[in-house]
Amino acid sequence: MTPDDIAAAGLRFQVEGAVATITLDRPEVRNAQTPTMWRTLAAIGREIPDEVRVVVVRGEGSSFSAGLDRAMLEPGGGDGQETVAALLAQSDDEVSATIDEYQQGFTFLRDPRFVSIAVVQGHAVGAGFQLALSCDLRVVADDVQFSMKESALGLVPDLTGTKPLVESVGYPRALEICATARSVGATEALEIGLVTVAVPAADLDATVADLVSALTAPMPGAVRETKALLQAASGRSLDDQRRFEREAQIRRFRELAGLLAGQD
Repeated sequence: MTPDDIAAAGLRFQVEGAVATITLDRPEVRNAQTPTMWRTLAAIGREIPDEVRVVVVRGEGSSFSAGLDRAMLEPGGGDGQETVAALLAQSDDEVSATIDEYQQGFTFLRDPRFVSIAVVQGHAVGAGFQLALSCDLRVVADDVQFSMKESALGLVPDLTGTKPLVESVGYPRALEICATARSVGATEALEIGLVTVAVPAADLDATVADLVSALTAPMPGAVRETKALLQAASGRSLDDQRRFEREAQIRRFRELAGLLAGQD
């Protein structure tokens, strides 16, 4: 994946030491998303170096993402690009396989190798909301407006956002947010556990920088093991989780012992 390929998909990708930054770069359409963008996100996810410990996802301009580019719903409306409308000509199995490929542009952000942070200001609608939900943490400006607009289009959220939404706010609230397609502002998002922190837009970059610094301070293995433990905790019994904690701790002991031995 070359920089030109990434730019053609409306994205930027930069790695500086332990931090990778993915920027949605279509500010003229409030960073509206396309299938090409989703496939490129998946490709970026496969290329993130092992030394990266934090992945920051943000949008250029005043909005994170207005969701799916509506031109992608119109036959021939993609200016030669792949469109969502083209799915109608496929079989059910083909549609499922294609959506699975789109979803991989979101799922890589759950990788235990790093902590992912969505930096959100302005609108995060539909696919934009789901991209933010794909990240481990969400740091937002106080002007943010989240909305799951799919139901207003007669569709369902299908870019992996339903599970983290339920995990963040609970089933009743998640259902109400999705079914009504209403907007959720910063104050409510913070109150219901949808976001990690909400700050004035002028303080957003400094807040993210402080968080990145804190996340990269501990040893990499400790953060990765902790993320993996927490991700799987809700699906395990207490006895199983206790076992996985023990096994993870043994790996930490062994790594620390090896580092200490190397200092002798």
